[in-house]
Amino acid sequence: MLLTEVDGQLTPVPYASVFLPGRSRGTYADYRGFFTMVVERGDQIRFNCLGFQPVTITIPDTLTQERYSIVQLMSQDAYLLPETVIFPWPSREHFKIEFLKMDVTPELQRYAVENLANDYLAEARKNDQIVPYSGRESANFYLRQQAREYVYIGQTPPMNIFSPIAWAQFFKAWENGDFKKKD
Repeated sequence: MLLTEVDGQLTPVPYASVFLPGRSRGTYADYRGFFTMVVERGDQIRFNCLGFQPVTITIPDTLTQERYSIVQLMSQDAYLLPETVIFPWPSREHFKIEFLKMDVTPELQRYAVENLANDYLAEARKNDQIVPYSGRESANFYLRQQAREYVYIGQTPPMNIFSPIAWAQFFKAWENGDFKKKD
């Protein structure tokens, strides 16, 4: 189990990577800091997580049992990065020159308004045209996809081909004619 101390209380370190350095084996801790991994006596295990100092421990050679439990405390590590300011132009003077030269004709304004209108976007979605996702939609999709993957990190996800419930739903849909071509 991987823990850290926050305000005098021990809290889990979720999704930390746990691996054997020099080998291509490892796993991730779950959201509660728990992990399971097969190792040999004398192996070194390394724990990494963004925002925490990496820790390496060695499994004792003197183990008499087949199982070994670890409660590892990880200390926080802060990275201070210098501020970075990105400008599309080399200087304010260049920006002023380019801004004043910009051609914003009424026709270009009309195109922008049409492309961003909710009616246009709804019509495009209805006609199966490719419409780019908004930032909120993209972030939501990405976070749901990541959450789905975290559940089975280091494991093989279950296959619904062996699920009797999935088979029952398939046969019911087949009987109802859900797979027939519709005109």
